[in-house]
Amino acid sequence: MAPTVRTKARPTIHEFELIHALHRRHSRRTPSVIRGIGDDAAVIASQAGQWTVLTTDLLTEGIHFDLRTATMADIGFRAAAANLSDIAAMGATPQYLLVSLAIPRRDVAAQVHQLYRGMMAACRPHHVSLIGGDTSASDGGWFLSLTLTGTVPPRKALFRSGARVGDGLYVTGTIGDSLAGLRILNEPPRRASRRPRAASFSTKHRKFLIGRHLRPTARIEEGQWLSAHRFATSAIDISDGLSGDLRHICEESHVGVELDLGALPLSPACRAYAAARKLDPVELALTGGEDYELLFTASPRQRLRLEQSAGERGFSLTCIGKIHPHRFGIQTLSPQGRHHRLANRSYEHFR
Repeated sequence: MAPTVRTKARPTIHEFELIHALHRRHSRRTPSVIRGIGDDAAVIASQAGQWTVLTTDLLTEGIHFDLRTATMADIGFRAAAANLSDIAAMGATPQYLLVSLAIPRRDVAAQVHQLYRGMMAACRPHHVSLIGGDTSASDGGWFLSLTLTGTVPPRKALFRSGARVGDGLYVTGTIGDSLAGLRILNEPPRRASRRPRAASFSTKHRKFLIGRHLRPTARIEEGQWLSAHRFATSAIDISDGLSGDLRHICEESHVGVELDLGALPLSPACRAYAAARKLDPVELALTGGEDYELLFTASPRQRLRLEQSAGERGFSLTCIGKIHPHRFGIQTLSPQGRHHRLANRSYEHFR
């Protein structure tokens, strides 16, 4: 499909006015973009000696987002963050964005512009250029597909394979926040207002968790740092849930792992929400996706350098486990010192 923005069918939106408006508002002229929006295909000047990284995501209304709990700008931001996070997990630098969009006939151009504002708010700090896409009318809900390209120096890309026995298992930031935020958004208003609120669960906590769900942070700088210093032996982003994404590293690297449940980094807001709702915050961390933190392994010989370097840069890292031989399997270590097999409770389409 040629990367040019056009419409196959026109709802209440004027085709060429929309194209010109998107071009005017969001395209950027850079030396590497020879031709962006407005032609049959985009043309970019490739960087000699660099590996190209490509990722794509499809988001569907009712599956990935709900217009009752998120604005169009929030939806656009999260869609871009998901792709940026994939690039971050590879240790790469994001560069170019293409967007394909199916718009319900009932909706108007203002919603499209809000969607793009959200996407570009996530992309702009990383100097990503919007270079094209495609639009269509939809007789159903919204459909949004993003393709993002990036570059990484040769042989410095991070992969899910590469974890070795004895490596430490690390995660950036805190986990479980996005799921907690989603659950808050989905609580029926009447039920939520009647529910007694724990004194420790404040409005500030609520806003933090909702923000972590609607406006997640892609760890681009952390991924580039892990790649540049060769700290990580393997990496993945947490998009479907720790219990499943950890399994991908183990399967691709042919290793087992001991996951220390007592070491999981849980934010004060997540702990307060779990206490107020009588939930186990560890379960939120294991099952919740879309935190978009980086999960990676590193050699024990690198531990001191890794942690010192992270501290100097203000990066938040936590060691949450250790890699074992494949026969060990995927096990959790409880704070009481007991081992259990870790079930895959991450989100999975069609399951």
